[in-house]
Amino acid sequence: MAIRQLPRTATPGGGFSVSFPAMRGIQAKREYYVIMCPLRYLPRLFLFDEEDVPADLRAQRTLNKGRLPALTHYVVGNRDDYVFSALTASVDGEMTFVPVDESNTDAHRLGVLHISLDSRFLINDGQHRRAAIEEAMKEDPTLAEETIAIVVFTDEDLRRSQQMFADLNRHAVRPAKSIGVLYDHRDDDSGIARLIVLKSDFFKTIVEMERSTLSARSRKLFTLSAVYNATQHLLAGLQYDALPEAADVARSYWEAVAVHIPEWNAVRQGQVTAGEVRADFIHSHGIALHALGRVGNTMLRESTEPKKWSRTLAKLKGLDWSRANTSLWEGRALVGGRVSKASNNVVLTTNVLRHCLGQPLSPEEQRVEDAYRKGRL
Repeated sequence: MAIRQLPRTATPGGGFSVSFPAMRGIQAKREYYVIMCPLRYLPRLFLFDEEDVPADLRAQRTLNKGRLPALTHYVVGNRDDYVFSALTASVDGEMTFVPVDESNTDAHRLGVLHISLDSRFLINDGQHRRAAIEEAMKEDPTLAEETIAIVVFTDEDLRRSQQMFADLNRHAVRPAKSIGVLYDHRDDDSGIARLIVLKSDFFKTIVEMERSTLSARSRKLFTLSAVYNATQHLLAGLQYDALPEAADVARSYWEAVAVHIPEWNAVRQGQVTAGEVRADFIHSHGIALHALGRVGNTMLRESTEPKKWSRTLAKLKGLDWSRANTSLWEGRALVGGRVSKASNNVVLTTNVLRHCLGQPLSPEEQRVEDAYRKGRL
């Protein structure tokens, strides 16, 4: 799409202005505007506070440059279907809104917003999106011809701008990872996790698809995010021709594991509640799935035959998964009686399973094991 050069017109008070198609609205008895801004003008007009200014004199947090590569890759890598929500900005300077038709109740909110070029344009929310767009345009200059919505407020003073930042972020809630996995159709690992659950008669009844935490009363035994994380470790470094093939292999493995953990089957059959099993056993927590994924990766590298997996996994029946078995699990999966997801605890839990299944420890696993044993002397 072609975008013409933004017109520069004289403002009522003299000087020049830049003009944007806009909609006018009211919040808290103050006018604000929603404009369509060509991406090429973001780096030139809309700024964020300088990093060397003290925090109490800024209206924004400092830019986290570590976030930019992922955001930039997202835009460039999804050139035909990336999505960015509107930025929020404050303008310290003269603004004039000219409606299309002041007499028309519908059209009087539509028009052109003229902003003096002497104004200061400050990003209140969306500084990382703005910076990523700037970097993405260096890789793909055609992005300059596209637009982004910007919600524009009048910059009254530093106090007001700081309060806007606080208010905009006060109620922001990151969605649960499980629902992110459920809705993410770009990520192959997410697709594999969905297929495992949806195609498995066993897992589709006991996996929570939206939430990433389970209440004591939940009827579900695992979360989709836990299946996702564990399956990433299960398939790490393995190559498959297609996503459904990878999902079928992973599903076969997890179903083979389920055969040898009676409590999982008892939950599915309604003989015990999921809450009771999670309260009493280690195997129904994310750390156990993670560890089972790691040992499973070793098994898949050695054999693609499910029958061989099943013979090896049958040894799990001899493992006491009870949380009451503190001589085994305390310091490994448990810290002070509570399940821990720390990386060292994942490794130490994996080591228990490797010993149970007759697998050797990797050098890193052996190092963690030695440190654990030394600490218990």
